Amino acid sequence: MKRILAPAILIAVLLGGWEIACRALAVPPYLLPAPSAVARALAESWPLLLGSAWATLSTALLALVIASLVACGLALAVSLNSVLEDAVRPIAVTLQVTPLVAIAPLVTIWAGIDHPERAVIGLAAVVAFFPIFSGALSGLKAVDPDLARLFDLYGANPWQRLVRLRLPSAVPALLEGHKVAAGLAIIGAVVAEFVAGSGGSQGLAWRILEAYNRLQTAKVFAALVSLAVLGVALHALMEAIERRLLNSWRGR
Repeated sequence: MKRILAPAILIAVLLGGWEIACRALAVPPYLLPAPSAVARALAESWPLLLGSAWATLSTALLALVIASLVACGLALAVSLNSVLEDAVRPIAVTLQVTPLVAIAPLVTIWAGIDHPERAVIGLAAVVAFFPIFSGALSGLKAVDPDLARLFDLYGANPWQRLVRLRLPSAVPALLEGHKVAAGLAIIGAVVAEFVAGSGGSQGLAWRILEAYNRLQTAKVFAALVSLAVLGVALHALMEAIERRLLNSWRGR
């Protein structure tokens, strides 16, 4: 109960202070709307926001799947060859530290101007790639030395060592990498929609831009609330999957 009540009370206090300050100081709604105005905007625009949230979520999930397949496959190949690891790791780090907005124009051109949704998915996948790759590679290399010696003692072949030792050892780090990447995929999808999107892909970023251009600040906050709820829900889902899989793995 403390885990639920503590943040709920804090959020209620912050919203109450926000509401009182806006009313007492007569802050213009276009500058900072009161929480009540944001709630009204949510109530009025929820069907539109729900459709936009689904568009952003579907883009993020597709990008997460693509990033997971590429990152896990590359991490597995790299973990089996130290020379390949030395060659790939600097490129992966460079890709991670390069700002998304810097490569967005190139990706948009390569994906095709007429298909901005491809650019959005590609950019979101780029953001989600590194946490999964790093987690998978770290997990595959973090094998218990005692277990490794035990496999040596029984003369295990490379395939048995991979399937029965290295992959199970990588499960915790791999799950943690996916949990981080899930949040980053949503961030990447929103940023990519800002940079490379169009009216044909009307995610939450498009709703924010639309309301911003009309100075409808309450609707901007409503879209931000929808985005926050979406991110929290996806994070909670990934945590539940992580707990279930870890319990199953530890049970074995």
